[in-house]
Amino acid sequence: MDHVTPSVMSGFLARNAMSYIMVDVESDGPIPGDYSMVCFGAVVVEPGLGRTFYGQLRPISERFVPEALAVSGFTREQTLEFPKPEGVMKSFADWLADVSRDRLMFVSDNNGFDWQFINWYFHHFTGANPFGFSSTNLGSLYKGLAGDTFQNFKHLRRTRHTHHPVDDAIGNTEALLAMKEEMGLKIKF
Repeated sequence: MDHVTPSVMSGFLARNAMSYIMVDVESDGPIPGDYSMVCFGAVVVEPGLGRTFYGQLRPISERFVPEALAVSGFTREQTLEFPKPEGVMKSFADWLADVSRDRLMFVSDNNGFDWQFINWYFHHFTGANPFGFSSTNLGSLYKGLAGDTFQNFKHLRRTRHTHHPVDDAIGNTEALLAMKEEMGLKIKF
């Protein structure tokens, strides 16, 4: 890249910069559309963990699995009083735009579950998902760093796992930061 000027290189780096956002979702069933996202939390992955988002959402369906809803700690009656999803998802999109002008990377402990709800709700209620079509699974990332598919990252959390999605996203972010500091994960914030 000897022939690349500094201004071209800085433009390239700016376009390829990435902001990692740790997300955790609580729902009242296994899939979006038929069931509802009850609440979610997000944390910008960076030292200090000071930028967070929390949203509660009114159910979009009459269907719910009582055991799944119980994990969130809310009753069905409480969720029926939550804000409409349209406004919450718009607020989340605005928050994401405020915290980063870079490409966003969705990270989650269980991205197969969490991403499907966030993706569905963004497309259904705002028309687009600011995260695009990619996500990263925290557990798989740790297994790769450890070189062992039987390893688990959860011992790296400092914040107790409470099923409040901001607490859980913070704990998962702590684990990701520990992977950088203790295991040499190459990640840029």
